[in-house]
Amino acid sequence: MATLYRYTDPDNAFAICEEETVEPKNGIDFTLKELQGYVGGYIEIIHLNDGRIMVINEEGKLLGLPLNMLATIQYQLSYGPLDQIVGNALVCKNTEVL
Repeated sequence: MATLYRYTDPDNAFAICEEETVEPKNGIDFTLKELQGYVGGYIEIIHLNDGRIMVINEEGKLLGLPLNMLATIQYQLSYGPLDQIVGNALVCKNTEVL
């Protein structure tokens, strides 16, 4: 089971970010197409210190996607205040992504 941190209104930089539980369609692991659908484009994988991974839009900052505070908190728990996460983000077990 994975957690999707997504925006209710992606066109609004001040939109509220929601947390949603999601599962792979096959019940085992996410396909590339599923991951791209969740983040809205090419994916980038970030390995978190607790063994989970975070999947984000590789071009999120270039596209001007809004700051995702919920995902940024997850990132900063692993790496400190080095960066911020923008756009939708999926956090899951590393075994759920091939």
